[in-house]
Amino acid sequence: MEHILSLILRTFLLYLVVIVSMRLMGKRQIGQLQPFEFAVAIMISELAALPLTESDRKLHHAIIPIAVLVVCQLLISLISIRSVRLRGYICGKPAILVRNGRMLEKNMRKEMCTINELLEQLRLQNVQNVNDVEYAVLETNGQLSVILKSQKRPVTPEDLNIDTKYEGYTIDLIIDGRLMDRTMKSMNISREWLDQQLREKGVTDYRMVFYASVDSSGNLFVQKKGECLE
Repeated sequence: MEHILSLILRTFLLYLVVIVSMRLMGKRQIGQLQPFEFAVAIMISELAALPLTESDRKLHHAIIPIAVLVVCQLLISLISIRSVRLRGYICGKPAILVRNGRMLEKNMRKEMCTINELLEQLRLQNVQNVNDVEYAVLETNGQLSVILKSQKRPVTPEDLNIDTKYEGYTIDLIIDGRLMDRTMKSMNISREWLDQQLREKGVTDYRMVFYASVDSSGNLFVQKKGECLE
């Protein structure tokens, strides 16, 4: 029993260490990590597993190396921010794979990207014909950015000389019956105004609301609990 409790405690502590470490490293998604960041993330996960799978390992055998990796990653990130030249060595540089509808064979070989892989990435961005592409750039995080030729881009209001209203940030007011008090205070939204708006929609209790938000024009969106279960 004592061994089980010890294992649970070690797991919980290492979980907190990994979460704090990843938060210190930034808020990027896995697909947006640079190669060195991805390597650090894998090494942290491996180190965290050691005290759990090997009973002779102490917690500090994982915590100290994880701390060192986090410090190294933060230093590399700081260097990348300060120096453009070193950033190119550390993170690499974007590579153009398609220019004016033509695949650049030399760059594709250099990046070890096959025609099939390139076409697959284009299809994932709803591009069926490589000839429609003005530029396709392989970014340093491995994602493909695609710029279509001007004739193939979707029409925008600007193209049609249509003026549009400013669309600001939508503010969450109620999430799963819970009022976002701090958000309302920071955005100067009064509870009296919200209560009045909710009463007009037949809501008398915040717990009746699944989600509520307000846009920059002051329009309130409300979805009641149980309103849409499918």
